[in-house]
Amino acid sequence: MMSSLIRRYLSMAILISGVVLLFSSCATVPTEPLAQGELRLLSIQVLGGESIRANISYAVKIIFEADGKPEIKKACFYWSGDGPYCFRVTDVDFGPPGTFRVWLRTDYSGFYKLECYVEYVRAGKSRSTNIISSQITIR
Repeated sequence: MMSSLIRRYLSMAILISGVVLLFSSCATVPTEPLAQGELRLLSIQVLGGESIRANISYAVKIIFEADGKPEIKKACFYWSGDGPYCFRVTDVDFGPPGTFRVWLRTDYSGFYKLECYVEYVRAGKSRSTNIISSQITIR
């Protein structure tokens, strides 16, 4: 009798811990106001949808918000943990919201979690943004 009660409480504690972890890990975009000169990534859009193929370049659109116009040095990507692979950023539109595009290429087909962060200059120092991600399929 006592052991079934302990198991029930233990199961409930594990379930609650899992729910708390799930909701806390989903919050990747900070909600507080931007600091002076800060750049924050909001989302990543993989352009091309179903037509993304291995060994062929495809465009990725990064959407961000920024205080002012900080110098963006490069955008770095991970494919399911493989990386980072960093690319120079040009043609930035500071919006709002701000956007830029990067052309990527993946050599292998499969399902990937594509993650991105940006390195930029704030108050004369190199900084990294938050990380954003998207699920992609390479055929």
